[in-house]
Amino acid sequence: MSDSLRSILLSTAVLQVLAVVALGLTILRRPGPEADSAALDRIISLFLVGITAQSIHFIEEFITGFYLRWPESLGLSPWSAEFFVSFNVSWIAIWVLSAAGLRAGIRAALFPTWFFAIGMTVNLVGHPLLALYAGGYFPGLWSSPVVGVLGVMLLNRLWRHTEGFPVVSR
Repeated sequence: MSDSLRSILLSTAVLQVLAVVALGLTILRRPGPEADSAALDRIISLFLVGITAQSIHFIEEFITGFYLRWPESLGLSPWSAEFFVSFNVSWIAIWVLSAAGLRAGIRAALFPTWFFAIGMTVNLVGHPLLALYAGGYFPGLWSSPVVGVLGVMLLNRLWRHTEGFPVVSR
């Protein structure tokens, strides 16, 4: 395995775990009976605001070298700028499309939405911890509170908008 691929796979392990959690939530929770159009509009609006904030967060991370410092903090080789930009722009596109999918009632669109909300919430804690570990600023720190709070808000709305499958009693 190339050093670059090893770095990408290992340093995105947290995202891989978050994706599994998001997949579980997508499978185990469905829009509830009280899920109305106004509630969905509020979720989509918050999601779009969050995507905008995440775009700003991505720009901060790019300008300040997150793609170099994060893998290096794990003892791995840095990512290429091209990979980092492609990865982030691809996810931004997926999230925008999933907002449209939510509006169209496509349940699979919940997966990227849950993933986004969980990931943004992790930013709220992750970037400050990285800054403490680094003993100063760590790329992405300034915008992490904004995306983190939006993530918490979106998680809350998604949780209220969905319900778990009912338990079947015998």
